[in-house]
Amino acid sequence: MTLIVFPAIDLKAGQVVRLAEGDMDRATVYGDDPAAQAMIFAEQGADYLHVVDLDGAFAGASVNGEAVAAIVAQFPGHVQLGGGIRNRESIEKWFDLGVSRVVIGTAALENPDLVREAANDFPGGIVVAVDAKDGMVATRGWADVSTIEVVDMARRFEDAGVAALLFTDVGRDGMLKGCNVQATVDLARAVRIPVIASGGVKGIAEIHVLALHARDGIEGVITGRALYDGRLDLAAALSVAAAA
Repeated sequence: MTLIVFPAIDLKAGQVVRLAEGDMDRATVYGDDPAAQAMIFAEQGADYLHVVDLDGAFAGASVNGEAVAAIVAQFPGHVQLGGGIRNRESIEKWFDLGVSRVVIGTAALENPDLVREAANDFPGGIVVAVDAKDGMVATRGWADVSTIEVVDMARRFEDAGVAALLFTDVGRDGMLKGCNVQATVDLARAVRIPVIASGGVKGIAEIHVLALHARDGIEGVITGRALYDGRLDLAAALSVAAAA
């Protein structure tokens, strides 16, 4: 089993940014041409991208649609998109545009039937985001924290046909503190749905460890700041992920 490495492109006001711990006021701008950034990742060997409309996550609807469309038009591989996707119309719009998978977080907690229906109608296309603050599910761009434990949330969708769970430790995201590998592996072992690791990846060592746990149900890993800051070489990460 090969670990999928998803380079991340987070969008805020049309720019490529990374946030610290999900705080919109703590954004570092890495570029103003998201499609060009997507092509840089493609040239380095990426077959998958993880794109987030950060403004959309807070607004509850698409805000950076033009930038997303430009990325999808340029990138030759698969685009996984999250941020503010909370109704059937949005889901259908993105699939029609050419997005390969959509990530549903807030709506998965508040309207699980939407996820179940979409997973049935778009096989392999729906990813549920399970974002954690101190083990509890965070929603609405991580601004709200629920009273639902991450594992309980994940288990609600075991029979729904979702493609994967996207697990992020919010406290580590964008901080280069290191991915919470143990919590990610524990979640993968607790459910029958593949899990994508996210939040705080700082180097090649974590890619290697996560790849070793592919048999436990770790499908992929999302990395952003480490790539942009030069702490992680994408080609090397892809090679390690493929070799494990």
